[in-house]
Amino acid sequence: MSAALAAAESYASAARAVVQARVAASSLDAEQHVAHGYAWIETSVEALRALHAWGSRQSGEAEKLVVAIGTGETLAQLAGGLAMGQNEFIRPANFGLDDHVTTLLAQAKGNDAANRARLVELLANGATISDRFDDELLDTVRDQYRRFTDQRLLPQAHGWPLPNALIPDDIIGEMAALGTFGVCISEEFGGLGLGKLVMCVVTEELSRGWIGTGSLGTRSEIAGELIMQGGTDAQKQHWLPRIASGEVLPTAVFTEPDTGSDMASLQTRAVRTEDGWEISGAKNWITHAARTDLMTLMARTLPDVKGYAGLSMLLVPKPRGTEDNPFPAEGMSGSEIEVLGYRGMREYALQFDGMKAPADALLGGEEGQGFKQLMRTFEGARIQTAARAVGVARRAIELALQYALDRKQFGQPIIRFPRVADKLAMMVTDMVMARELTYFAARAKDSGKRCDIEAGMAKLHAARVAWANADAGLQIHGGNGYAMEYEISRVLCDARILNIFEGAAEIQAQVIARGKLQDRN
Repeated sequence: MSAALAAAESYASAARAVVQARVAASSLDAEQHVAHGYAWIETSVEALRALHAWGSRQSGEAEKLVVAIGTGETLAQLAGGLAMGQNEFIRPANFGLDDHVTTLLAQAKGNDAANRARLVELLANGATISDRFDDELLDTVRDQYRRFTDQRLLPQAHGWPLPNALIPDDIIGEMAALGTFGVCISEEFGGLGLGKLVMCVVTEELSRGWIGTGSLGTRSEIAGELIMQGGTDAQKQHWLPRIASGEVLPTAVFTEPDTGSDMASLQTRAVRTEDGWEISGAKNWITHAARTDLMTLMARTLPDVKGYAGLSMLLVPKPRGTEDNPFPAEGMSGSEIEVLGYRGMREYALQFDGMKAPADALLGGEEGQGFKQLMRTFEGARIQTAARAVGVARRAIELALQYALDRKQFGQPIIRFPRVADKLAMMVTDMVMARELTYFAARAKDSGKRCDIEAGMAKLHAARVAWANADAGLQIHGGNGYAMEYEISRVLCDARILNIFEGAAEIQAQVIARGKLQDRN
């Protein structure tokens, strides 16, 4: 295995040298195809390292097969063509590195028909792939949230998105009682004071039940981190205990209709008045906007200062809406954006026409710091998004495996057909690699180091795996998978958003490439 990893690392290093030379001669944007391809290569190599680190702690046959299959497939893709999208591939020839193909392929062993068949045979006979940490706290948290998901979410979650129903209040209350909204908030302010690795486990298990419940905590995570890191003492004392308890549900209000990821171009304005702030402008793709009590809102408070430096973060309280009156606040209105999946919180386009905010709404009491304050939350939010993707990917496996065992065609369960078994074997392997890469990023964050590269890798890789697993799972279901009554149809729609929000795949690749080329780690 060390030789396989060494071959992959050598190829990544050679690709980096090529891209660095090309970017120096032009620009990162001009060389996006090879630069982003290089980012995918580095991400795949890091996922392979994470897989090997996990495998070194395992002794079971199924786990050993996962490591062998994952190693062989990763090197084969590096040699033959690594997918950056459904119709975009990066190959050694793109870098002029065809001489690496032979070495990569010589180590691309393990993903063969016999190993895939044996892995699926073990799974069909009840084997599970270990997700134990051998850490009492982490394993207890997983068991607790797994029970909650199995008992409270899975029996009813598929009935919520079809009519576009909101997550029921009793479920939110039970999540709050478990500590979901205060995992990373300091104990001083009523939270659990735990790290991002615990947050990943919580998010993964909730998202396995339904991505909406896994995502609900993201808003509290973002708001909590913003206030913990940038708030005044008074803001911390007021908001953090309420967020941690679930009394206050926050929503992140950043994106605008015409800006997308170009946050330097935000136009929503907040103007000082005698008694506070007055907000005007439009925001788009605001999740859970109606049934929330607090907006973390990015606005331009320094109109004469261009770009990021004119942006400030405001903590804007609002009355919680109802079905009949979703936006009762004066000076604020909204319209729902109908979406394919990821329902349960609903997406909105918001308009602000002189909405009032209190004088102490400015985060940290300092203008022009909003973008910097937000950037400090991106790492955690992207790691949590990766954990959501892992949960979705795992649910796709559960559904596909059970269907393949139950469904009979031509006189036998379809799991006995190699093409079905092959899909299941790769779904399991890919999920484990995404999971371990996500945990790797979470540990980096918990260590206190800058980890925008690790977070970007986890999000980039796990989002692709969630979509691939959902698609393969639906294929295993055949025509039934396309019927809305089957849960896999919802999982597919939910999985698709993961490659877009919290920074699209292309943004993650740009972040990874830039960081790696600058030798940040």
